[in-house]
Amino acid sequence: QGQLVESGGGLVQAGGSLRLSCAASGRTLSDYSRGWFRQAPGKEREFVAAISWRGGSTYYADSVKGRFTISRDDARNTVYLQMNSLRPEDTAVYYCGAESSGLASMWARDYAYWGQGTQVTVSS
Repeated sequence: QGQLVESGGGLVQAGGSLRLSCAASGRTLSDYSRGWFRQAPGKEREFVAAISWRGGSTYYADSVKGRFTISRDDARNTVYLQMNSLRPEDTAVYYCGAESSGLASMWARDYAYWGQGTQVTVSS
């Protein structure tokens, strides 16, 4: 059984940067796609970014394209989300997930494993 643990969230001013990490344990997930989603209060969980197995393909929500970068280090069983030029509307709990198709789905329902989430707050 795989487990995911996010870290790196916090409070940052608008225009600042944060790097989120998502470490997998319990089993290797190197053949899984990995994704980041976020959920703001009163809103549904939304797609942020995803990376295919081996990192050959990446996908981003339009709202973060050009500001966020997803990457993976399979030797460390870890996925990262580098977030630059943060805006107040990026404030949310960020979740990482893993899905077995390897194709970097943008749909939360395709993800079998989830972390507990990490809070990101961007002040104006």
